[in-house]
Amino acid sequence: MVVGTLSIRIVIRSSRSLKDKRRIIKSLKDRIRNKFNVSISETNAQDNHKYSIISVAMVGTDRQYVNSTLSSLMNFFRFFPQIELVDYELELI
Repeated sequence: MVVGTLSIRIVIRSSRSLKDKRRIIKSLKDRIRNKFNVSISETNAQDNHKYSIISVAMVGTDRQYVNSTLSSLMNFFRFFPQIELVDYELELI
């Protein structure tokens, strides 16, 4: 069994309030859940309307498949129009 975790720090420049941020994050999470079979949650910086830390987890039997899926997810974050990727940490256990 392989567990993959991905922690992503993002900036939401267009956000003017926490309500804007929540709308963007919810849209992002819904699209990721539908496209990739992963668990996703905002895990830090919930009270800041410009920054967020998103954590993703995936469990599988094939290390290469989990790594490939999380790498594809990174590309999805890079090209999502409303956010800017600042930093990420990918770990396979």
